[in-house]
Amino acid sequence: MSQTIQAEPEYGKPAAGSRFLNRELSQIAFNRRVLAQAEDPSIPLLERLRYLCIVSSNLDEFFEVRIASLMARNRNQTGSKQTSFKKDLEGMSPECHALVRRQYAVLNGSILPALAKEGVLLLRHHERDAAQRAWVKEYFENEVRPLLTPIVLDPSHPFPQIVNKSLNFIVELAGKDAFGRSTSIAVMKAPRVLPRIIQLPDTNTDGKLVFCLLSSIIHAHIEDIFPGREVISYSQFRVTRDSDLWVDEEEVKNLRQALKGELQTRQFGFGVRLEVAQNCPAHLAQLLLSQFNIDPEFLYPVDGPVNLVRLNELIDYVSKPALRFEPFNQKNALPTQSQNIFNLIAKKDILLHHPFESFQPVVDFMYAAAYDAQVVAIKQTIYRTGMNSDLMEALIAAARNGKEVTVIVELMARFDEEANINWADRLEQVGAQVLYGVVGLKTHAKMALVIRREGKQLRFYAHLGTGNYHPTTTKFYTDFGLLTANQELAQEVNDVFINLTSLTKPKKLNHLWVAPFDVQKELVKAIKHETSIASAGGAGRIIAKMNGLLDESVIEALYEASQAGVKIDLIVRGACALRPGVAGLSQNIRVFSIVGRFLEHSRIFYFLNGEKNQLYLSSADWMNRNLFRRIEVVFPVLDKTLKKRIMQEGLLPYLKDNLNSWELRSDGQYYRKQPRNPERGMNAQLSLMQKIGS
Repeated sequence: MSQTIQAEPEYGKPAAGSRFLNRELSQIAFNRRVLAQAEDPSIPLLERLRYLCIVSSNLDEFFEVRIASLMARNRNQTGSKQTSFKKDLEGMSPECHALVRRQYAVLNGSILPALAKEGVLLLRHHERDAAQRAWVKEYFENEVRPLLTPIVLDPSHPFPQIVNKSLNFIVELAGKDAFGRSTSIAVMKAPRVLPRIIQLPDTNTDGKLVFCLLSSIIHAHIEDIFPGREVISYSQFRVTRDSDLWVDEEEVKNLRQALKGELQTRQFGFGVRLEVAQNCPAHLAQLLLSQFNIDPEFLYPVDGPVNLVRLNELIDYVSKPALRFEPFNQKNALPTQSQNIFNLIAKKDILLHHPFESFQPVVDFMYAAAYDAQVVAIKQTIYRTGMNSDLMEALIAAARNGKEVTVIVELMARFDEEANINWADRLEQVGAQVLYGVVGLKTHAKMALVIRREGKQLRFYAHLGTGNYHPTTTKFYTDFGLLTANQELAQEVNDVFINLTSLTKPKKLNHLWVAPFDVQKELVKAIKHETSIASAGGAGRIIAKMNGLLDESVIEALYEASQAGVKIDLIVRGACALRPGVAGLSQNIRVFSIVGRFLEHSRIFYFLNGEKNQLYLSSADWMNRNLFRRIEVVFPVLDKTLKKRIMQEGLLPYLKDNLNSWELRSDGQYYRKQPRNPERGMNAQLSLMQKIGS
């Protein structure tokens, strides 16, 4: 029996003749595919819990950004447009509620009982024995209570500011306060400095690992917080707020300073979702909805903690190897300690396939540039790099060593703004030239350039990639990177940097496609070329891998190619608006989504082109935002051996995968591919770990 994940619910299934699937519902469907991993008994228990946490994290961002955006548009529009946005919001609500219910059902009905059998217990108050309750009582008195600030609401104690996604409690009290007034509602924030998961000492656990939630500890002792008052009812709650930063980039004089101000207010955007305990009294829930101006359809009563992401702390606590994926050591494809890395790159292009191969060669490349006496300049784009980054430290060292260092830092990289601002400050302090991209466009391209004086001439060395210069994601995201000394290609990288800093219109490049100028045009051109070949009786073939496919112009070109006989396979991890397999429209198109141990992140575009086998890597998905509202770079792989390797590692294994693969059908539903003989199952990621990794 095949599993089915529905991308379009009954009310929103594609109507007859509809050419596109809904973007938001497709994103929800992706989260259902991730949740299916949490339900899979073949996956180690702690990893299943991690998938559950990933779904919660994804949902948080979905509400903070996508739902918030639709709500804002709904508020700012009138007439038919407002009706359209409201209909979209109402259409997604049942799907989100169903997904959340399923999450907690998986947690309570499957994962927690299975962990208990393995000696890992997450106990509620009524499940703790006398000794455990005594310890929890002492912990509450010594560690929790001193940090609590319950606020009973009255005219001089208004409803406090509630931070985005923070844990809070609402309490209803009987009787009168110490001043003889009938105050009845209190609000209390859970201290953010305390862990959300607390491990009980070994002496009380009979060798088992026993944990409890901070929320459970507060629940158990909530009456102790209000001596002399009767607690009638209470509930934990959590508010999700609009978290999109907005600054008028054309009006502000200093984008970095403007963003610093915006970051301080991000935690208090308008409310978009309210989560409460399942047993929260209706009148308390209604009070909270009114306070945050949230419609009832965005109220989420849950059977457990209101923030499942916090259960990641439990995963970190438990050191049971049998409950995790087997350790995986990345292969270092370029041991450079005893060799000059520039000589190695000059000999031939070097392809890196992360996370199967280590990102360390890129770090070595940048550190070598920082300390090499012949290097005169370094240029790099930064989208996401994290709070700790060897690459950024290398750039700082290079600037201190007198190199000309130019860094284009994307300050508007969502949820990484603060880290990027901090790096920009540090880079400027050592004399690096720091820029913030182009007004109105996010700089999403992943490229670094080193210019080296060799003899009487300058030589260019470049790194181009599909993923971020981030030390953590390179271990969990699948991406490709190319180190090259091809002078034509590397000089075009330099041209792009000059265009970005001088704001000049780029000249026509021979190798690189650059958004927003020509990526969409070149993509459609390449697709149409396959169409013309197939129309003339030749073989047309397209294989592409990406994170999202939403751009209508590209989808229409793919439909035309399909109708001409071009065979098209698309590996789209997330949202996909294309309807495959529709007779007379897309019968030659197949769409697959891979959800496995690693996050599929690479962008690969292959066009047969009359046996020329054109292959490109890119930072861009086939989405409108990437093609028109970001600075993106698509670069060709010119070496035939590397082309073959990318096909054999980045595309073909995923088309054969029948364990982690979901196929999107014309009815808008995803069907999980399952082998008839499980012993012959194909897991592309595992196969690559065995083939490439060490």
